Amino acid sequence: MAAGSNLDLLTEQVKRFHPELVSVATPELARELAPRLRAERVTIVHGLEGAIAVATHTDAQLVMSALVGAMGLQPTLAAIKAGKDIAFANKEVLVIAGELITAAVRANQVRLLPVDSEHNAIFQCLEGRGRNFLKRIILTASGGPFRELPADGFASITIEAGAQASDLEDGQQDYDRFGDPDEQGTGSY
Repeated sequence: MAAGSNLDLLTEQVKRFHPELVSVATPELARELAPRLRAERVTIVHGLEGAIAVATHTDAQLVMSALVGAMGLQPTLAAIKAGKDIAFANKEVLVIAGELITAAVRANQVRLLPVDSEHNAIFQCLEGRGRNFLKRIILTASGGPFRELPADGFASITIEAGAQASDLEDGQQDYDRFGDPDEQGTGSY
């Protein structure tokens, strides 16, 4: 199991499901979690390397990719290369590296399974049908930070404006919390 910083929920889940390995965002959180799980036989890891260790665990058959923003890219790619099917709970990894991910999926013969509601609905409509069946897909945009912006205003949208009202900002916060991947470790506690 991988979690960011919600130790209360993670503690409940570990006691219920008894995983061998759990990952949290930081070494400090790992040290805080350890006494809560003394009675459990679990290894606690942290940071990006910890998330990758969870995503590539030998016993994992299906990996839920739900880390916010770019933080999910490396663990998801590592899981694919390890032959794990991927359930996507968000779209960020595909938005930032869709070509890379789909090439890895084909090369490693794993499945991408959309879990997010809109993506799953499209998947269900297309599952088992050939390309000739598809004429077009029409997606509506019912939300987002620019839903009320007139079409002629889209040319002036900045990255900063999008990040202010989107998950991109959350992704940066996650990056800030996880830190530089090159400085993270998988120390056990």
